[in-house]
Amino acid sequence: MPVHLEPLDVSADLENFRSVLIVSCPVCPPMCVAMQQNSPFIEFFKRGLKTGAFEDYIQSIRQPLEQRGVRTGAYSIHLPTPMMCLWTEWQRSRLLRLARDYEAVLVLGCDSATYTVQDVLKDTDCQVIQGMQMIGTTNATLKVRFPLTIELDMHCVLKDGGERKPKTNSG
Repeated sequence: MPVHLEPLDVSADLENFRSVLIVSCPVCPPMCVAMQQNSPFIEFFKRGLKTGAFEDYIQSIRQPLEQRGVRTGAYSIHLPTPMMCLWTEWQRSRLLRLARDYEAVLVLGCDSATYTVQDVLKDTDCQVIQGMQMIGTTNATLKVRFPLTIELDMHCVLKDGGERKPKTNSG
C-alpha cells in the first residue's frame, strides 16, 4: 500500500542556494500529486510512464528558482525496483555523482527516501531538504481506462493507529 504524501512549502528553505537538485521516487509522490489534482496517474501514450501532474509540480518548483538564477536539476530512480522503497547501489551511486554538483537536494518522497538521500550524501557538503510530508497510507482503487490511462480513485488515508481521513475535494 502506498504512502500518502503532501507537498511542503520549502521556498524559504531553498532561498539561499545557487543550485538545487530535485530527487523523487517513482511511485508514491507522483501518485499522491495526481490524486490531489484529480489527474491521471499514467497516460502512457501522452507521457509514457511519467505522471503529468507530478511533472508539472516539479516544474512549478524549478521555474521560480531558475528565474532567480538558481541552477536546477532533477533525478528520479525512474522505474520502480521490486522493493520500490529500496534503492539499489547503482541508483545510490548515480545520485551521489549527480548531487556533488549541487548545494542542496530537495527530496520529493517519504521519510525513508529522505533518509536514503541523507545517507548517500553524508560525506558531502550538500544540504538535504525534505519536500513532502508523510500523512499516512493511501487506500485507493486502481482504474485502467482506454487507451492505457491509469487513474486512482482515493477512498481514504489511513493514519497511524487506524484513524481514517476521508477523501476531500482537495485530496
